[in-house]
Amino acid sequence: MKLYISFGILFVALFFSACSTKQVFEPAHLDQEWTKYKHSKDGIIDTSYDVALLEHDKVLTDNGVVDVAIEKEHRIISNSDGWILSASIDGNLTLTSIDDKTLRENFELKKTIASASVHGDNLAVLFADNELSLYSISTKEIFFNEQGTESLAVNTKIVNPYFINDLVLFSTLDGKVIIVNLKLKKKLRTVIVSTEDNFNNVIYLNMIDNKIIAATGYKILSMADKEIRVSYESRNIVYDGKNVIIATKQGEIVSLTPDLQLNAKIKFPFAHFLGMIAYEGKLYILEREGYMIVLDKNLIDYSVHETDIEDGYKFISQNVFYIDDEQILIK
Repeated sequence: MKLYISFGILFVALFFSACSTKQVFEPAHLDQEWTKYKHSKDGIIDTSYDVALLEHDKVLTDNGVVDVAIEKEHRIISNSDGWILSASIDGNLTLTSIDDKTLRENFELKKTIASASVHGDNLAVLFADNELSLYSISTKEIFFNEQGTESLAVNTKIVNPYFINDLVLFSTLDGKVIIVNLKLKKKLRTVIVSTEDNFNNVIYLNMIDNKIIAATGYKILSMADKEIRVSYESRNIVYDGKNVIIATKQGEIVSLTPDLQLNAKIKFPFAHFLGMIAYEGKLYILEREGYMIVLDKNLIDYSVHETDIEDGYKFISQNVFYIDDEQILIK
C-alpha cells in the first residue's frame, strides 16, 4: 500500500510540476498597449468556417452582420450565394435568404452535415461521415453522390464546398480535394493533400494565380499543371494578395509564393496563434497570452502589444477579431 501511495504522490508532483513550468510566449519588448476595441451587445454563440451565429437572431458574415433567424436546434453552417445555411444534428438543412427572410428551402438529409455551399440551383453537401452529395435546390433531387472514408477525429476548421465555373471542389475530412463537374455530373479528379490518420481534414482552400491552394494541419498543396506539397503544421493561413502566409503550431510565421517557395519566416518561441489578418502590407496576429503581434510583410520588423482578450468563441470578419461580444480592431 505504501508503494502505491508513493507512486501516486510522485505522479501528482510531476503532473503539477509540468503544469507550473509550461512555457508560454514572452515577448522581449512590449510596445504601447493596444487601444482599438469595440463592444457588441450580441455575443457569438456558434461559429463555422466562414460565418458566426450571434445572439438576438443575427449572423456575422464576411460582409458584416445580417438579421437572420435560424431554428433553435440548428447550428450555423455557411453563408453562400445569398443564403444562410443551418442544420440540425440529424440532417435537417435550412437555406434562409439574406434578402428575403421569408424565403426558405428545406432539405431532410437524415444525417449530420459537416459543411455545405450553394451556387445557383446547386447545393453541395459534405456529411460528417465524409459522404459528399450534390442536389438541385428547385427539385430537391440528388444528382451526384460519393462515399468517402470516415474520419474519427477532425479539425474544427471544415472548409465548405468551393464552386468555380462548372466545377465544385469538395474538401474532404480525410485530406483530399475532390473535383466534380456540375454539367457532366461526374467526378473528374481526386487530389491528395496529406495522408495522416487523424485531424487530416482540409482546413484551407483557395484559388490563387489559377492554382488550387489547399492545406490540412500537416501539409500544403499547390496544384496547377503539377502538384507541389510542403510540410507545415498550420494553425492559420491567409493570402495577402501576393503570398500565402502560414502561422504554425511551432510559433512560426511563414511566407510562401503560390508555388510554395519560401520567401521568409520568423519564429516567436512558444507562441500559440489564435488568428491572423493581412491588411495594407502588415500582418496582425493575435496570440493566446493576450498579445497582438504586428508584423511587416518582410517578416523582419514587428511590434508586440498587450491586448485585453477573454475566453469565448473567436471569429475574424472584415479585418476585425471577434471574441464573444468584444471586437479587437486593427484600423
